[in-house]
Amino acid sequence: MKLFKMNVITLSIMAVSGSAMGADFGVGNANTSSVNQSKYECKRCGDNNGYQGRVSVSAGYNNISDIHAGNALGTAEDGAIGAVSGDVRYQDESGYRGQLQAHQLGMDNGFLSLSAGKAGLYELAFDYSNLKTYQAGDVQSQLWHNNGMLTPSVSVNQFDLALEREKIGLGFDYGRDFYRASVSFSQEDKTGHQSSSIVTPSPVNFGLPVDATTRQWDAGLALNGDNWITELSYMGSFYENNINHLSLPHLNDVYAASPDNQAHQVSLSGQYQLNRTVMSGRLVTGRMIQDDDLIQMSGNPLQSWDGQVDTLDGRLAVTSMLTNRLRIGGSVDYSKRDNKSSVAEFAQYNFNSVTGAFRQNTPRDYERNTYKVNASYRIASGYRIQAGYDRKEVERSFSEREETHDDSLWMKFNVRAFDNFNINLKAEHANRGGSEYEADALTSSEQNALMRKYYLADRKRNAVELSVNHSPVHWMSLDINTRYAKDDYDETQIGLTESEDYGYDVSVSLQLSKHVNAYGFAGQQWINSAQAGSQSFGTADWYGDIEDEFTNIGAGLSYGGLMQDKLTLGLDYLFSNSVSDTYVTTEGTRPYGDYYSYNHSASVYADYALNEQMALKLSYRYERYYDTDAAVTDINSIPGLVTLGDINHDYNAHQVMLSFSYKLR
Repeated sequence: MKLFKMNVITLSIMAVSGSAMGADFGVGNANTSSVNQSKYECKRCGDNNGYQGRVSVSAGYNNISDIHAGNALGTAEDGAIGAVSGDVRYQDESGYRGQLQAHQLGMDNGFLSLSAGKAGLYELAFDYSNLKTYQAGDVQSQLWHNNGMLTPSVSVNQFDLALEREKIGLGFDYGRDFYRASVSFSQEDKTGHQSSSIVTPSPVNFGLPVDATTRQWDAGLALNGDNWITELSYMGSFYENNINHLSLPHLNDVYAASPDNQAHQVSLSGQYQLNRTVMSGRLVTGRMIQDDDLIQMSGNPLQSWDGQVDTLDGRLAVTSMLTNRLRIGGSVDYSKRDNKSSVAEFAQYNFNSVTGAFRQNTPRDYERNTYKVNASYRIASGYRIQAGYDRKEVERSFSEREETHDDSLWMKFNVRAFDNFNINLKAEHANRGGSEYEADALTSSEQNALMRKYYLADRKRNAVELSVNHSPVHWMSLDINTRYAKDDYDETQIGLTESEDYGYDVSVSLQLSKHVNAYGFAGQQWINSAQAGSQSFGTADWYGDIEDEFTNIGAGLSYGGLMQDKLTLGLDYLFSNSVSDTYVTTEGTRPYGDYYSYNHSASVYADYALNEQMALKLSYRYERYYDTDAAVTDINSIPGLVTLGDINHDYNAHQVMLSFSYKLR
């Protein structure tokens, strides 16, 4: 890398002199002895060759009484824990480079990424990740699983409701000046248990064993020119479930898990720029296939089910700067799902028993067209207005309402004219309509003819958003966002009749001094909805009101520069709370199925630099978590119902960690 620039005036004089004298005054022969090169050094440039980055090793201790704490602390292990992390880069003068990134390897949630290659030519990559989520621990059931058989036993089967996803991937990328090709492969193994239920004939909750593998292939070829680029790509996904059908000793095929399936997609995309106009497009064709056996209520599986859905997606978009003030744009999107699955006779279920009647399945097709136009105009310096119109048309076969259309008008106003102020205001009005409803035996044999599904019903929507960014002083930055939206389903008698969603977010960042930084944020969201129902398949005779509230509050402080700039102390705190209240009104109003949870999370740390390359960090994390769901509280008191017990949470968790990091240079 050149560390200085030539004095432009000096070079110009030498070039003129060279023309007059006929001598070689090229740049390579320039006399730079009188040029003060220090003024032209790249202050931010350095020698990036060799190894750079940081590696760290951590050891600590967890005090956990509920494995749910593993979602926040990275592992549910109770006792000693350890992890390795790092970010290391290497490159040499010939352009070869490599990178290693690792995060919490050795814990339940971590990843590793390796890449190596030559800049601008090729790259080989390897990725590994492990993600584990916890619902509840030490869950008990009388059912034991063995090779597809759920066997009742007097002894208790104890397990955790947790899912683990382990994924590995390989990728190779090669390219030259005008083309680039890539191919990659990944495999994800998913194991664990999740809650599920069967009817035998009374309802029984049990831990559904999970053992599935997803393999994916991706390949692509991209070509580019001076003002265009195009890419042809392929994606193939193959899902294999090692636990498909579950049986009881006295009853076969009582549960059908997710079937094996595969999906393929081929896409062609491109972009072209003509002066101040940019055009882009994409065409994607795909096929989803499922050929597993299907379980029927008669107990005899339908073998070699031929399930197939063909997909076609397309998009064309254009944007153009007509003047320095005006930009216009538009796009057209098309999506089609053509269900070509086999048609067969299936026994019908009538709430309490099999009716003896048979009916063919109805392969449903789906087609969607979306049109968008928009314009952006700069009124004056610091003032910009945007407006647009969106329309979505959807056609569904074998549906209560075969056609729907959503129309939306929106406008944005942006102000940057004031010092240290950035204001954005957005307003939207939307309407949904469609074809006549056809509630018949084919589409809604066991539904109230007055019922309107929320995604099909007529709807009016009004929404507004306001965001303000302000820096009143150089050491303070303030962000405020607020929003309100209301949906009215005026024509609905049975179903969702009204929905309201509003909230705010406030965040502040403070640079209190050279060594002291602080931040804080708070946000709340309210979602209220109302619905009407009928117990007699007639007009509405009961009403439900659902009120959901979410709160998030956080703050943090960092104090550095201590002990001759070697020690930094920090503190972070987060509080979150969610409440869901449901009220049902029939002859009177009563609460029904409430949910409540809260979480306190805090961490303190001390980061000490032993020298320019080595550092120690001591941290402590604390979590207080509580939730209660009326759906599982005292649920075992319901006659004839077998459950997994009370899986609500109420715990305190602690983690202490000591980390040693080494900086490469």
